Amino acid sequence: MHDGVTLLADLYSPVNSSVNSFVNSSVGGPRPPTILIRSPYGRSGMVGWMYGKAFARHGFQVVVQSCRGGFGSGGLLDPLGDEHDDGLATVEWMRSQPWYGGGFAMHGPSYLGFTQWAIAAETPDLRAMATQVTASSFREAAYVGGAFALESSLIWTTLTAGMEGPIGGASALLAPRRTRRAVLSGRPLAELDRVSAGRPLPFFQDLLAHHGNPASAYWRKRDFSASVERVAAEVTMTGGWYDVFLPWQLKDYAAMRAAGRQPYLTIGPWYHADVRHGRTANADALAWFRAHLLGDPSGLRTSPVRLYVTGAGEWRDYPDWPVPGTRTRRWHLQPGFNLGPERAGESSPDRYRYDPEHPTPVLGGPVLIGNSEPRDNRRLEARRDVLVYTSPKLTADTDVIGPVSAELYVRTSREHTDLVVRICDVRPDGTSMNVCEGVRRLTPADAADADGVRRVPVDLWPIGHRFRRGHQIRVQVASGAYPRIPRNPGTGLPLGAGGPMVASDQEVFHDPARPSAVLLPQLD
Repeated sequence: MHDGVTLLADLYSPVNSSVNSFVNSSVGGPRPPTILIRSPYGRSGMVGWMYGKAFARHGFQVVVQSCRGGFGSGGLLDPLGDEHDDGLATVEWMRSQPWYGGGFAMHGPSYLGFTQWAIAAETPDLRAMATQVTASSFREAAYVGGAFALESSLIWTTLTAGMEGPIGGASALLAPRRTRRAVLSGRPLAELDRVSAGRPLPFFQDLLAHHGNPASAYWRKRDFSASVERVAAEVTMTGGWYDVFLPWQLKDYAAMRAAGRQPYLTIGPWYHADVRHGRTANADALAWFRAHLLGDPSGLRTSPVRLYVTGAGEWRDYPDWPVPGTRTRRWHLQPGFNLGPERAGESSPDRYRYDPEHPTPVLGGPVLIGNSEPRDNRRLEARRDVLVYTSPKLTADTDVIGPVSAELYVRTSREHTDLVVRICDVRPDGTSMNVCEGVRRLTPADAADADGVRRVPVDLWPIGHRFRRGHQIRVQVASGAYPRIPRNPGTGLPLGAGGPMVASDQEVFHDPARPSAVLLPQLD
């Protein structure tokens, strides 16, 4: 690296390549194209088998590198912070090697995808990228809706802290359990890393310290979203409806489309740590690399967007995202805890109290490690601190595909509080399965009218779901999703500062002047 630190890498080369025009450079033939994979999770074992051996068998050279500070590489891991400089230095080194053929691709999920975006706009010989369950910036996912992604952040820092210990191979299994133990310990937020990992974790403490300051130098060196529009490489993206990074992965897609590019996009019924998307992603990447490094487009599908529609149980191909032919329709919260397309008449607001000493829990929903598939939410909906609005039974199948948002009119007794909005699919037997959700942290900056009512927009996770005939659409409104996000103490004190916790009384309006609603993109 440019500062003298040495990073380790393994090179996989094809021996009996199925691409007959390529042979090893050691015998004087043309040099196979290269795939670069930069990982903080090691180079051998599953990583080497899934990426190194798998792609070398198809005629590619594969460089699998351990990021700074792990698995033999020098320096100290500063998560997300060194991937730009280290990535560019690695490419510079790669260009000087006798086996390098002059063009390369990058591949990998999650952090491995972030390392791609970190250098993509500055490497002209980068021909193709295959990114999975990732984004060009992790900041918004760390502070989703202005709240702090406590569970996912603590899981990841706990996992990486134990990867090279005596039980490093089990760290992915142990991290969620240790995190759960920590968040249930009752300890202050700033001490939870000590409970989960046995010591302070610098990255966790950094996330707490830089909450609410997106323009800080800390985040500027870790955010590559502004450079996505300048990426010249051909990009394919694989995501999951229940993945923690999906909304921001789709922002990257939109940025490339706005720049006149046509990335490919695949979204399946997967969560972040779901092993099922690995096989699909590798097959997609192989076809992509053959097309853009070997000149063989025969494996590419004709439609750039492929979506799995949950509820319908089927894959569909589309020309773009958002899907053409959808129309945003408002489903209004109504008196009597009803939900429908009609605006409500004059009515009194619905009320609940959020007590951070007894925080509203979460059932299902996106988390970094663990099964994020939908779960029955009836136990949560029975709580007094959750408002539940339900539509009549649907008379026809209703396909909802695209971005989802909510517009709530609320009055709160504390200026600092959270709003959580969740959409569920209610089956004929009463089971209420969560489909998507969103969070919004309120502060005094959210202006109120003369009556103290604030209009609050909430972005939810994108959706690709069929609500079947006979099912019902349900909307939950609450002020907590613990431990997905930390409890809001209602005081406005800095994240992790500790101190008193104050309950907040919430009112949700649904009268003609204040028509609270969720906005669903329905397919005509």
